[in-house]
Amino acid sequence: MATVTVPPSLLLSAYAQNQQCSISLAFPSSRAVLPRSHGAITCCAASPSSQVVASPVSHNGRAATERTEIRLGLPSKGRMADDTLGLLKDCQLSVRQSNPRQYVAEIPQLSNLEVWFQRPKDIVRKISSGDLDLGIVGFDTVNEYGQDNEDLIIVHDALDYGECRLSIAIPKYGIFENVNSLRQLAEMPQWTPERPLRVATGFTYLGPKFMRENGLKHVSFSTADGALEAAPAMGIADAILDLVSSGTTLRENNLKEIEGGTVLQSQAVLVASRKSLTKRKGVLDITHEILERFEAHLRAVGQFMVTANMRGSSADEVARRLLSQPSLSGLQGPTISPVYSKRGGEAAIDYYAINVCVPKKALYKSVQQLRAIGGSGVLVSPLTYIFDEETPRWRQLLLKLGL
Repeated sequence: MATVTVPPSLLLSAYAQNQQCSISLAFPSSRAVLPRSHGAITCCAASPSSQVVASPVSHNGRAATERTEIRLGLPSKGRMADDTLGLLKDCQLSVRQSNPRQYVAEIPQLSNLEVWFQRPKDIVRKISSGDLDLGIVGFDTVNEYGQDNEDLIIVHDALDYGECRLSIAIPKYGIFENVNSLRQLAEMPQWTPERPLRVATGFTYLGPKFMRENGLKHVSFSTADGALEAAPAMGIADAILDLVSSGTTLRENNLKEIEGGTVLQSQAVLVASRKSLTKRKGVLDITHEILERFEAHLRAVGQFMVTANMRGSSADEVARRLLSQPSLSGLQGPTISPVYSKRGGEAAIDYYAINVCVPKKALYKSVQQLRAIGGSGVLVSPLTYIFDEETPRWRQLLLKLGL
């Protein structure tokens, strides 16, 4: 019997299809001896006389438990990939990729870290299997492919991009014209064991789970990827369950969301393996640094530092004037310091320097209020980071890990 060692993930899809398959394998030229197989999985290959045996090895041929490098999975293509790279760059963690066709890259600021570009669903699966330690994906992807795996921990739940919602949508016309809620949909007499509600979706775990939890008993699901909005009009589904951002595509295809039909709200999240955080050397430290950079940058987004000079008899008197204006309270309060000028050969205080942090949406109003109470020479600059004394999500993570 010819035996070849490959990762189990390469075989699972063929095994699930219960059909013969042919597999092409490529190995690093420097590795002539393959590792010994453990816990073999066998599937039917093209030749009935040969077997392909899979063992739990990582991509570079070593057992996953033996590797020392830390691995971060990032989306390989699409808007999510671009926004993720943008966030890392804004946090001074630019990804360096020598060749755009390579799936492995690095972040020079984080030693012993490998970046692996993968499909979002594969990031979740490989964190679960131990082939990756960290990943950035959508919250919907974590829930669909993580399937309540307790080893998956959400480290940061709001990276502020990729916002969408997973929702049920039904036609605006026909038997659904007056149906506007999930309860009304469930109570429709049309759905029976012989004629269930047909739902087209790519979310074959979250969809059935949501329907069961909300009392919809007679439902069948068909799997589909992309262009789900056409399914009801083609007569191959009664409803769809899909990600919705603005809702424009639904409206243009005569579909509507219904009350109570939102499965979850989603955006990009940082997810990690509990086992990696607690058992793999260096993972917790790198996670802490990434988390601090993310928190500090995201808190600073849309915030501006406003600086001005103001005449006053004392710092207390200037502070009272500032705090009388609702837009000038800052994060914890304005910073006031004396401005020294030379008068008659002596240092004198005629002005006080004001520093206050204000949100972008209130910037012009804040400048108007500052000038109205005597502020002059107003300077405005955007903020890049706002570091707290302790990153709130870091404390939450330690509690989750029992550390």
